[in-house]
Amino acid sequence: MEEIKTLIQAASGAMSGAYAPYSGFQVGAALLTRDGRIYTGCNIENAAYTPTNCAERTAFFKALSEGERDFEAICIIGGTHGCATDYTAPCGVCRQVMMEFCNPETFRIILAIDAEQYREFTLRELLPLGFGPENLR
Repeated sequence: MEEIKTLIQAASGAMSGAYAPYSGFQVGAALLTRDGRIYTGCNIENAAYTPTNCAERTAFFKALSEGERDFEAICIIGGTHGCATDYTAPCGVCRQVMMEFCNPETFRIILAIDAEQYREFTLRELLPLGFGPENLR
């Protein structure tokens, strides 16, 4: 429970760094490694939209660029102009990135509004028929 609150706080803090001048929808993510390190990310929009990067992928790419490969959980919080009012689930592209690097049975995805309001899922629950590295072996 304390671990979840720490992740929610980190994701909420990351949300404030979002660059979302077009949608106004800010998202923060906090990615937990098995050894207890936390990598944060925020969404970064682009006028062309396609180059936009989600908070979840920002956190993953930061961690991966530092050599991390063993992930336990991610917390996502988002809302219009930085005010979370509902749960913000990862998009399909982010779920696919998670599938590449995480065990779908054990990797936890925490969707939060605040420290008291959150829901927890496994990657398998949010991507039931995901395509990952195991499919290519």
